[in-house]
Amino acid sequence: MSYAFPPGGLPDQSVHPEGTAIFTESYAVLPAVTQRDIVTSFLPEWADTRVWILARPLSGFAETFAQYAVEIAPGGGSDAPEPDQSAQAILFVAEGEATLTVEGNEYALKPGSYAYIAPGDFWTLWNDGTAHFRCHWVRKAYQSAKNIEAPKSFVTSDQSVAPTPMPDCGGVWATTRFVDPVDLRHDCHVNIVTFQPGGRIPFAETHVMEHGLYVLQGTAEYLLNKDWVTVGPGDFMWLRAFCPQACIATGSEPFRYLLYKDVNRHVRL
Repeated sequence: MSYAFPPGGLPDQSVHPEGTAIFTESYAVLPAVTQRDIVTSFLPEWADTRVWILARPLSGFAETFAQYAVEIAPGGGSDAPEPDQSAQAILFVAEGEATLTVEGNEYALKPGSYAYIAPGDFWTLWNDGTAHFRCHWVRKAYQSAKNIEAPKSFVTSDQSVAPTPMPDCGGVWATTRFVDPVDLRHDCHVNIVTFQPGGRIPFAETHVMEHGLYVLQGTAEYLLNKDWVTVGPGDFMWLRAFCPQACIATGSEPFRYLLYKDVNRHVRL
């Protein structure tokens, strides 16, 4: 199983700068080719680490989450990765190995590992190997609800969670759900959606949830608002609420993407 990650580097001077990046009032597309060295950031309290910040709360667009791609060199990491005590974290590992510690419990992360870190839990992340460690990191301020306790931290993996086939699709569309959809402790989900070649979302979804979609594998034609966009490994789509969306998987391998959405809470008035 392979999981895409920003390529870094820089195209040579023979490449024409016209690209396929899109930013509209209802969606944005950041193709993998735009995720280069010159758009990385370094973070306080992190050693030998750089990040691509792919999404951030943006007034009038998508406001509930931030999404990073994090690259940690051997020996790098952090003992204080999250400055916001209200933030929960979801980590999904694309490449390499690292040690995650949450509230004193140690976990060995590898490609396909998925970690949910509850708000307020103390955690650290260090690359004690010899190769770069690369993971996707979704940050969201937790929205508490009356008479519902906050969720607990846990670690699992893509390999450990069986995809759930969607109804009436003959098995060509499935969702790997790392959190039970009816568990109201969670105010967001980060899932992996998989389409076999030719599989599709057979209607234009239009809903209140915001999305970050990072293509992990395969290719598709993706409907965003009124536009069909060709996407592939490493492309990131950022959707505000109510942006119509659908897709048709193309190519000869599964089309898979990491999907963020906010759920299970009243709308703030």
